[in-house]
Amino acid sequence: MSKTRSGAPIPYGYRRCMELRSLRYFVAVAEELHFGRAAARLHMSQPPLSRAIKRLEAEIGAALFDRSAAGVGLTPVGSVLLDEARALLDHAERARVRVAAAAGAATLTVGFLGDSTDPAATRLAAAYRRRHPHVEVRIRETDLTDPLCGVHAGLVDVALTRGPFDETGLTVRELRTDPVGALLRADDPLARRDVLELADLADRRWFVFPEGTDSRWQLYWNGGQPREGPVVRAVQECRQSVLWNGTVGMTLLSHQPAQGLVVVPVVDMPPSRAVVAWKEGDTDPLIRSFVETASAAYGSG
Repeated sequence: MSKTRSGAPIPYGYRRCMELRSLRYFVAVAEELHFGRAAARLHMSQPPLSRAIKRLEAEIGAALFDRSAAGVGLTPVGSVLLDEARALLDHAERARVRVAAAAGAATLTVGFLGDSTDPAATRLAAAYRRRHPHVEVRIRETDLTDPLCGVHAGLVDVALTRGPFDETGLTVRELRTDPVGALLRADDPLARRDVLELADLADRRWFVFPEGTDSRWQLYWNGGQPREGPVVRAVQECRQSVLWNGTVGMTLLSHQPAQGLVVVPVVDMPPSRAVVAWKEGDTDPLIRSFVETASAAYGSG
């Protein structure tokens, strides 16, 4: 009789039901522990997902989930299957990538928002290279006027960027949230404060993005309301605008300010969301692997 990775015998039903789509459904529910969220993640309605899980349980001959008013939990059999299913899906993904590489077609184009110096991005590059050594990764760096880095235009397969933006037609996975603060000139009176509120900056000129920039993106980085000030497109232009004109704007607290600049936390600003985004319905295994690797790389920091 065949055995699992842990050495336990695999029931006959388990061996004959290794249909990858069913396993993907199962893994989604097992990771979300919520059928509604899993269905949304899989871009399907909940009833067919529930039926698929019940069929899988019937084929295996054991319950995979404990369902109660308190929520959904894995049974001991479900816990074993989760480990096995992840390994099988990963192996299937690697097989598809190797076949694509043999055909000379294994490439992935990744969009990065300008001046991306996050250490997590370095961890992501190293981990993805180890996982897919034969894949050619092409990088497209964009300025602050296109937070989607060309996803909508088909210029990149996946974007490593920051929200918020119009998510119509996209799948977006949050990787991490980061606190933000006001970027100020060092001689600005407000630079001596330990923290600020948006009201402290109400009468200031802010750097703004060009007309046509995603309105959600513009509004967030302008503290939730329309502002007036010099137009900028790149991170360096933001910094120079503050240095030369004394304007203000939001930036990540983790960003090291240039000489002559300081960043002061703004306590009533919601944190910035680091996300990965790609076209809705795109099931390319290289994209899926990139998302999984990015989640691990950003979570490990």
